[in-house]
Amino acid sequence: MSAPDAPKRYAFLLIPGYSQLGFSCALEALSLANRHPSGQQFYAWRLLSESGAPVAAYNGVTMMVDDTLVDLARDETLVVCAGENVGKGSSKKVLNWLRREVRKGMDFGALSSGTYVLACAGLIREKRVTTHWEYKSALAEVLPDVIMEDSIFSVDGRVFTSAGGAASMDLMLYRIKEDYGIDLATWVADQMVYTDPRVPGHAQRMSLQRGTQVRNAKLVLAMQIMENNIEDPLTPDEISGVVGLSTRQLERLFAKYVGVSPKRHYLHLRLEKARNLLRQTELSVTDICVACGFKSLSHFSKSYRATYGISPGHESTGNKLLWRDGT
Repeated sequence: MSAPDAPKRYAFLLIPGYSQLGFSCALEALSLANRHPSGQQFYAWRLLSESGAPVAAYNGVTMMVDDTLVDLARDETLVVCAGENVGKGSSKKVLNWLRREVRKGMDFGALSSGTYVLACAGLIREKRVTTHWEYKSALAEVLPDVIMEDSIFSVDGRVFTSAGGAASMDLMLYRIKEDYGIDLATWVADQMVYTDPRVPGHAQRMSLQRGTQVRNAKLVLAMQIMENNIEDPLTPDEISGVVGLSTRQLERLFAKYVGVSPKRHYLHLRLEKARNLLRQTELSVTDICVACGFKSLSHFSKSYRATYGISPGHESTGNKLLWRDGT
């Protein structure tokens, strides 16, 4: 473990509605590193907000900050922390500040939906990034020039992004290891009682097999095919052909392990994505209808109302997570 000439510095930008869990996990990892028996200060940090005023997390807890959108040093690492209603916090002032600071060549990244803020600022085009799985569909639809991954965290050059939550610990333990070596990272993990840190590429959610207690490999493959083909749904015959089963065999497997027909399961996946897009983006109902593989608005509306008890149009009038232009 190499001794630092000076502590590595972080600047955390808190966007109103940020995830306190994700932020706390990231900050605690750095804080614990400074408690190492060597007595060295490995990290320093400051908290920022757009106005310099305290910022409320999505759970209502308010965090004091150190400053407003001040000039950062090139050797600082910038982290955008966000959560719900991130579009409201992606103001032109914030986006312009991010562009200016990142031009200095610093490492920068995001926790949870903070990835959206970076994308709105045009800072992660063609970069491999991640965000919380709940926001992934919305981001992929409104930001097609960003390469979305389903991992707990991603690192692409000087850009790092995390799904938030406990994944922020994994990201920071990874960065601590890169900064000072495995010994310090392991010591911090032990202090956090986190015995099995995960690596980039680890999936965010439990696999289909573990999540549904499915053990049939061909059924799992069929379910994955459905998840990967929402906009252009395949027919049951096409799915059966890919996995090497007859349509009747596939139907029997779904009935035994999932409790619904393949057609009903596929429809549920498409409607689930539609619901996320309606709640989180400014996409029109027509655009969402197409993005979720429905051939007509009437079929989409009828299916949506039958499942959720509300029309797509009424669902889309609520609070939005994202805006197309980030303003």
